[in-house]
Amino acid sequence: MGDAIGMILTIFIINILYVSLNTVRLLMTMKGYRYRAAIVSVFEIVVYIVALGMVMSNLNDIANIAAYALGFGVGIIVGMKIEERLALGYITVNVITKDYNLDLANQIRNAGYGVTSWIASGRDGERMMLEILTPRKNENKLYQQIIAIDDKAFIVSSEPKQIYGGFWVKQVRGGIKKK
Repeated sequence: MGDAIGMILTIFIINILYVSLNTVRLLMTMKGYRYRAAIVSVFEIVVYIVALGMVMSNLNDIANIAAYALGFGVGIIVGMKIEERLALGYITVNVITKDYNLDLANQIRNAGYGVTSWIASGRDGERMMLEILTPRKNENKLYQQIIAIDDKAFIVSSEPKQIYGGFWVKQVRGGIKKK
């Protein structure tokens, strides 16, 4: 009985590891980190072969198959959590504010971010539109800074696929400057 439980736990844990690596590798590939993704894939396939071999040699026990399936599901969640912690890539944050007096653009610039701003037209009149590029690891800090200045600001972010030219490229390659 102890060996059966050990086998179930081993399959479960190995599949969590495999799918976590798979998820991180896939996200790295999508974000353009091809060499890092290739290195992760080497470890991923070794873990996959071990896990699959264990299940295939023990197909007579439904608990092993269930452990494999559950490990797969948990591995997706764990892989996504790992990627969140790694915070790979950059985000573009668009901010719309109706209060020009706050001078939001300059306050964000003074915090070390590159900001492009312009006047936009909204349903209820003119608004100030800001576009900010930042590493994903700074995302929450930037949101907090914006909200501290204007708690009614509309904020939406997206991930750019490619970045080329201008102030942003110098800024993101050198990191956010502390002032």
